[in-house]
Amino acid sequence: MNAWEGSTRVAPAAGAGEARSHVVTVALEDYFQAAALGGVVQPRQWSRFEKRVERNTRTTLDLLASAGAKATFFVQGWIADEMPELVAELVHRGHEVASKGYQHRFIREMDRGEFREDVIRAREAIERACGRKVLGYRIARGSFALEDLWALDVLSEEGLAYDSSIYPRLRSLGSEGWRRFPFQHRSGDRQLWEVPLSSLSLAGLSIPFAGGFYFRQLPHFIAQGVLRRWTQLNQAPFVLHFHVWELDPALPQITAAGRFTQLRQHRNLEQMPERLADHLRTYRFQGIADYLGLRQEPLAQAPAPLVRAVPEVVPLAPGQERLPVTVVVPCYNEELVLPYLSNALEDLKRDLARAHDLRFVFVDDGSTDETWPQLGRIFGARPDCTLLKQPRNMGVAAAIMAGIKAAGTELVCSIDCDCTYDPHQLQDMIPLFGEGVDLVTASPYHPLGGVMNVPPWRLVLSKTLSRMYRLVLGQRLCTFTSCFRVYRRSAFVGLELREGGFLGVAEMVGILALRGSRIVEHPALLEVRMLGRSKMKILRTILGHLKLLVRFTAQRLRRGWTVKPGPAPAASGDHPTGQGA
Repeated sequence: MNAWEGSTRVAPAAGAGEARSHVVTVALEDYFQAAALGGVVQPRQWSRFEKRVERNTRTTLDLLASAGAKATFFVQGWIADEMPELVAELVHRGHEVASKGYQHRFIREMDRGEFREDVIRAREAIERACGRKVLGYRIARGSFALEDLWALDVLSEEGLAYDSSIYPRLRSLGSEGWRRFPFQHRSGDRQLWEVPLSSLSLAGLSIPFAGGFYFRQLPHFIAQGVLRRWTQLNQAPFVLHFHVWELDPALPQITAAGRFTQLRQHRNLEQMPERLADHLRTYRFQGIADYLGLRQEPLAQAPAPLVRAVPEVVPLAPGQERLPVTVVVPCYNEELVLPYLSNALEDLKRDLARAHDLRFVFVDDGSTDETWPQLGRIFGARPDCTLLKQPRNMGVAAAIMAGIKAAGTELVCSIDCDCTYDPHQLQDMIPLFGEGVDLVTASPYHPLGGVMNVPPWRLVLSKTLSRMYRLVLGQRLCTFTSCFRVYRRSAFVGLELREGGFLGVAEMVGILALRGSRIVEHPALLEVRMLGRSKMKILRTILGHLKLLVRFTAQRLRRGWTVKPGPAPAASGDHPTGQGA
């Protein structure tokens, strides 16, 4: 039997007689988990972002209470494990809690076994948090098409009572337009309610309209008219859904996303609370379980407590001590980035704690925003942190040099404040700092490196400059402009740089190359910055690099242009090394 052959076109068990009774569902997820950002923000980065889901959920609860409405909250298992008290509060305030899966994945990214595992894991996490039986499910990303209805069999086999993952679009339902309204799906002797998100019918096409996106982007009178017309023509409820972050007018802007995505996520956020309140006051809204006449019963036995995996700590060998390392972080107008940075550095310190004693030096390079006060609030009281303030903006290289001079360790690292290089990559770079090595530098253009979401023009510019520096300096490095590095402090503390900004970063390599110092390159992943804007002035930077190349060329000519190139970048797991002239 095909997955959809066991479906029946019947009215819901309860609520069908109430023409003005509609359904409201809420996605409990944070702004950085939005489906529109899936190509930019990876799950491994979630822990770095400022968490706003708690305050936004409480704003949503207050809005629903003021309108006398009850809702179904679709909750990710990840959030239930991280914030169980928040999930429990939803039930305490009279709302239904349903599952939105554990991982943020499309149905097409999972086979039957993976989907079942995700359903079970999410249900256990949510039931552990709220102490109530989970009745419903909605896919975390995307929606179900006709070819995905095998998933309804899995949900019914796992004892769920309903699903709400179908969102009709255009001709996605083929000739089965009746699936735009609630129906029962039969799988053997089991049955499962499907409660699709509402869509409009126009010239035989299903036009999606239920999401908060449409209620935000379109004029309010259009949504008012749609709900009024729906109520007049349909016995089935209008199934509305929105995300808790859509009630947050101060939502941080993830600049790594394209302009359309940013518009999609931020437009009319300040108007959304009143628009929703108007709909909730005008009509009777309730959750899916209430509409179907189901009750979310307390569990007779709670799921087993969550056991978090604790990384194995290998003890130090007798006489072995943790290696002291200073991490320098140059900051210029980065007030929006600092909470993200703080979370990333907490993860870094925890992961490197066994073998490394990390200290941090933050250098405010003459910021004109709230960077300096924010640094004080976040890091000022920590004994492992030193805060420095430049009297004026002197450039990233000057800030790094100030941090190196203030460091109390021979081994010093520099990272980008915006974490465009994942700081965890230092775990692989620090061990390369062997005897005779003065600099370990990261390279996304190494054969084993990579880039994610970086604009093509930036790649062309950087790679072209690297080729020119490689020719002039006789260094077979793939990248000369990375700020993500490991330094021997004694080799840099007396270094005199003419350039203080981005040019100075390349100048450091040039000076070491002309001295004959040993430079090691490590492949790394470069990502576009998530928050804030780049400070680089493109035309000025290009002209500056050309002048610096002319200067290095003149110095090489004065020395007779002797060249002792290092080996070419490795094509395997070996790390390339450049030996200066």
